[in-house]
Amino acid sequence: MRLRGLMRKEFLQILRDPSSIAIAFLMPVVLLLLFGYGVSLDAENVPITLVVEHPSAATHRFTKGFWGSNYFDPRQVPSIQEGVRSLLTHQANGLVYVREDFAESLERADGGAIQVIINGVDANNARLISGYVEGVWNDWIRRESQARGSGPPMPVQVQQRIWFNSEVRSQNFLVPGLIAVIMTLIGALLTALIMSREWERGTMEALMVSPVAMREVIIGKLLPYFVLGMGGMGLSVLMAVFLFHVPLRGSLWLLSAGAALFLLTALGMGLLISTLARSQFVASQVAIIATFLPAFILSGFIFDIGSMPPVIQGLTHAVAARYFVAILQSVFLAGNVWSVVLPNALALMAMATLFLAITRRRSRKRLE
Repeated sequence: MRLRGLMRKEFLQILRDPSSIAIAFLMPVVLLLLFGYGVSLDAENVPITLVVEHPSAATHRFTKGFWGSNYFDPRQVPSIQEGVRSLLTHQANGLVYVREDFAESLERADGGAIQVIINGVDANNARLISGYVEGVWNDWIRRESQARGSGPPMPVQVQQRIWFNSEVRSQNFLVPGLIAVIMTLIGALLTALIMSREWERGTMEALMVSPVAMREVIIGKLLPYFVLGMGGMGLSVLMAVFLFHVPLRGSLWLLSAGAALFLLTALGMGLLISTLARSQFVASQVAIIATFLPAFILSGFIFDIGSMPPVIQGLTHAVAARYFVAILQSVFLAGNVWSVVLPNALALMAMATLFLAITRRRSRKRLE
């Protein structure tokens, strides 16, 4: 009865305080729309300059691959000087230089050659552009070989197969990871303000003198926000599947179980913060710094963990979002891969137990 009364009190507080509902339901919508549409790891419509010194049928067949590609927004100029100027003035991110002897060199044993100059300020974008140009070149070689009736120009013919994200859409990779970041922020903020709000409003003293046990106070405050957080999770999954068209190849129940474990971990972190900080402002700032930023940077959401220095890779094991990102990306894109899901789920279970145990130990019915 006491626990039921505490939970009812907390639900009524949620209904009276629209900020909690906004954090649980409005924040996922806003962040998913901003990041889902605004952040992309794909390079499309890249401005590129084509310099063809001596146009011919061969150069036309080659450059046609750039004009017909969604990856490039080509512009042809007559001289290499003008092409270099377009790079210096940031009118183009790449330059493809086809020399005047291109057609004649194709008949020689060493074949023809082109020069590619790429703006390397953004290293990741430069690698993407280089790969796209190489793809146009290889496609042209294949078509030329077929037109001449000769065999492939190389003894090895590569056939690419892309698993799990065959469309190579960055949204399929980013949106599941973004759900983990959003759930981190929701879970931590929802509970980081609970205890500190009680202290600021002076209602914690009433709980201290009541016959309610401290574990009942923690459970009574945890469960309502768990329900609220799972509602936000459900909304995020619906947006991912129906708005961003991310495939959900795994089981919905497995996704829900992983989300429940992670939400308990995030709520435990927020509850621990609110237990230590008696100011809502301090609690919210600590929650953002201690949970949201590590989840954004160190979870593998955008930055590959394997590319980080060994020391930073070790730090990522203390970030709960790392394990949830792995579960989300596996369940969404690959299916129920138990060798991935189980170890990460066990890690989340251990972290949830740890945070809730520390919170229980730090929570005492005392006023000092």
